[in-house]
Amino acid sequence: MELGPKSRVMGILNVTPDSFSDGGLSADTDAAVAAALAMTEAGADIIDIGGESTRPGAAPVAALEEQRRVMPVIEALGGREGLLISVDTWRAETARLALGAGAHLINDVWGLQREPEIARVAAQAGAGVAIMHTGRDRDCLPDLVEDQLFWFKSSLEIARRAGIGEDQIVLDPGFGFAKDADDNLELMARFTELHALGLPLLAGTSRKRFIGGLTGREAPDRDVGTVATSVALRLAGAAMFRVHNVAFNIDGLAVADAMVQSSREKERGHG
Repeated sequence: MELGPKSRVMGILNVTPDSFSDGGLSADTDAAVAAALAMTEAGADIIDIGGESTRPGAAPVAALEEQRRVMPVIEALGGREGLLISVDTWRAETARLALGAGAHLINDVWGLQREPEIARVAAQAGAGVAIMHTGRDRDCLPDLVEDQLFWFKSSLEIARRAGIGEDQIVLDPGFGFAKDADDNLELMARFTELHALGLPLLAGTSRKRFIGGLTGREAPDRDVGTVATSVALRLAGAAMFRVHNVAFNIDGLAVADAMVQSSREKERGHG
């Protein structure tokens, strides 16, 4: 998948009973497969399948339970032509099983740092890796962007040592993960500073609490606010967008992509 010239959309498929926005909606395999196919039909480039809620305060899930939730869905979807699959996990064993069943990318909300063996799993399979920043369970640097750079330096060193190539990596600044509303807005405003890392960026703002704070809407009704953040972050250089409502974001990002393309053509003309 080429990242950069056109926005790429990752559809969220939570196979969980307790995710903050859509918990329980795709908790059985048939419903999850149908939801994945619907998102693909709506234009999603990749489907991100997760079996453990990452919302604040969520109960931890045992590895076997996580695998019981996600593996039947990945097995049912794996191998379908034109359908790319991401597994949302920080566990090396879950990642290994998922890749063996047909997943293409590992989306690790702990940035390879909670279970570094996951990096070797990705390298051996030649899989893509989404490396996320988090501020949970650690002391963060006072400056928000400096902490991003500090965290990613450690994650990218783990990836390098495992043999993961830069062309396999996308970085996610982790909106909402131990970040309050002001932090999230600052991160959006300073998003271009993350290009110093030289790697494509993934934005995961969908239905997050700070959007609810701005709009006054509950999680299922935050899709319009999400699109606004997606467009703003596309104009700031984000390459991939992890969203619940694929169709809404596809439309908004089509406008943003046209603006980006127009700007690039103007720059080339001046060159």
